[in-house]
Amino acid sequence: MRRAVVTTSATAAGIVLLLSLKQTGGAGSTGSTAKVISTGTGPVQAAAPSTGTSPSASPTTAGGSRTVTGEAVDTRYGPVQVRVTLDNSRISKIDVIQYPDESRRDQEINTFALPELNQEALAAQSAQIDAVSGATFTSDGYTRSLQSALDQAGRK
Repeated sequence: MRRAVVTTSATAAGIVLLLSLKQTGGAGSTGSTAKVISTGTGPVQAAAPSTGTSPSASPTTAGGSRTVTGEAVDTRYGPVQVRVTLDNSRISKIDVIQYPDESRRDQEINTFALPELNQEALAAQSAQIDAVSGATFTSDGYTRSLQSALDQAGRK
């Protein structure tokens, strides 16, 4: 009888602990900080949150390097937007400046998907890349924003 009481109490305490951990930092937390997923040379940089969805381009520097921001593409889970650095029309760096990150699941998906998409795009030197399994909507938004940036830069 004593063993049954101890086992039941321990089980109840474990369930309460699990439920309290699951609620911490869930969908209720909406702290939005600027995050950038980056590739290329140099460190990852934090960018100011984008205030609009219009694409932009920086002027070409003497070495032929320029930065182009693609359109923000609305996906089912939130907007995706990239900024591309081109050196003499070659993609040298891609920063993902907007991506879904409201829920813990969004963060988990994009932690592995965005670096994979960046790596594939740099290798392909285009937006014609495969989607990342489990991140279909993010992959679609990424490739569409990247293509928008490349179109602005005069690349197809």
